[in-house]
Amino acid sequence: MYALKTLAIQYLRFIITAFGIALCLMLMLFLLAIYNGVSDASVRYVRESDADIWVLQRHAANLLRGTSLLSNRHGFMIKEVEGVKSIAPILFFTATVNVPSNTASMHLVGYDPKTGKGGPPEITEGDTLQNNSQIILDNAFAAKYKIKIGYKLPIRDDTLTVAGLSSGTNLFVIQFAFITLSEARKLLGYPAILSCFQVKVEPGFNPLTVAENIRSVSPDFAVYDKATFLKNNIHEAETGVMPLLYVVAMIGAIVLTALLSLILSVYVLEQQKDYAIMKALGAPLGFLPRIIIQQSLILAGSGLIIAILLFAPMLFAVKKLSPTISAESSVSQVLIVAAGLLTISLLSSILPLMRQRHIYPLEVFR
Repeated sequence: MYALKTLAIQYLRFIITAFGIALCLMLMLFLLAIYNGVSDASVRYVRESDADIWVLQRHAANLLRGTSLLSNRHGFMIKEVEGVKSIAPILFFTATVNVPSNTASMHLVGYDPKTGKGGPPEITEGDTLQNNSQIILDNAFAAKYKIKIGYKLPIRDDTLTVAGLSSGTNLFVIQFAFITLSEARKLLGYPAILSCFQVKVEPGFNPLTVAENIRSVSPDFAVYDKATFLKNNIHEAETGVMPLLYVVAMIGAIVLTALLSLILSVYVLEQQKDYAIMKALGAPLGFLPRIIIQQSLILAGSGLIIAILLFAPMLFAVKKLSPTISAESSVSQVLIVAAGLLTISLLSSILPLMRQRHIYPLEVFR
């Protein structure tokens, strides 16, 4: 193939260009992996709960960036609503803790360990809470600060023992940690305060109807069925750091387009005399443009292969260096990047094609 032969002549440039393309593609794959990891982990707590209804303070709509304050009295009111089987009170607040040689913030979740409602989605190591002096940490948080099961973690005036590690509780910028409801109230200093209630509906009752009945009980309530509440949290996650990921990915795509376009233009200038000879010999219409497009696709394809080979080790290294980075890759992400690369390859061929059009057969006699 003539296109491959012309690229192979300058093999060092070819290799450097392919690695440059690979780096841009690895950046895009990494951003997609972060998007996938964060969007899943940030709502897994809500998704895997068995609550039919979530009750928060009026105007609160999600757990990620909303503030909700309720009391025990509100719980008694909810229990009286027809169709309510059980309620689980939960208290959320952010606390700064002392970790080895540093301080860190975590999103504390107080729940009743007897029912388990509102607790971590999954325990990966250790056990559930047995008493008020224990805490369950996110496994990424524990890995970052090298905290093991049994570690004594100072929080305000108390010291809690790490009883277990959880997954699905990494919010990228902060992580969940779980303690008993009574301990959470003690740390916060308000014995009757709550953030929200998880509500289970009696069999045979429509959750939407029960939610409407709860809403009518008090103007203090913001009531959501599980599907709506999950949608609210997904929306909040996607409007947080996600726009920044899109911007960085777009910049990477622009840089990659400019890189390919520049390299292909250089090849056209270097082969200007060859193109002039082919035109003078009567090269078929479309033959020369096809060479440039093939060069673009070969460079892009080589970069994609290198990116795929290097991405998994790179992702593993990143997670080792920074365990709190939540990144999950998939085949669909690779296909998305490959489709984007195809578009970029075609776009980057436009300028070289225009240069090639202005090469005239008479230039062979220069």
